[in-house]
Amino acid sequence: MNHKETLMNYRLQQAQETILEIDTMIKEKFSTRSIINRSYYAMFYAILALFIKYNITINTSKHSGIITIFDKEFIKNGIIDITYSKILHKIFNYRLESDYKEFVTIQFDEAIELANNAKEFVNMIQKIIINQS
Repeated sequence: MNHKETLMNYRLQQAQETILEIDTMIKEKFSTRSIINRSYYAMFYAILALFIKYNITINTSKHSGIITIFDKEFIKNGIIDITYSKILHKIFNYRLESDYKEFVTIQFDEAIELANNAKEFVNMIQKIIINQS
């Protein structure tokens, strides 16, 4: 296994471990802020793996920049359905709101729905990476 494959597998493993964390958080009734944060990061790690697979260079350290690159390379080119971009943007915005704004209230059921969307997103990316191997 070369360096690129090792790093890609590491990012996929991070995504999967984060999904397991989400399941535990839901079961243990953690805060919705924590569930949403981990949901976003599971997706983020999967995107980084996808970028490695497709040899996409990241020239930004901002999450919004990563999302812009994802949309440009995969949504606009028709590789990934726009539904997944909408999921990504929604969870990213919820994460920003819950992490940085005061007195934000997000219902537990809504956090579970977002977590399920994140799981679907990560699974979709894993399938793309596996099918490209």
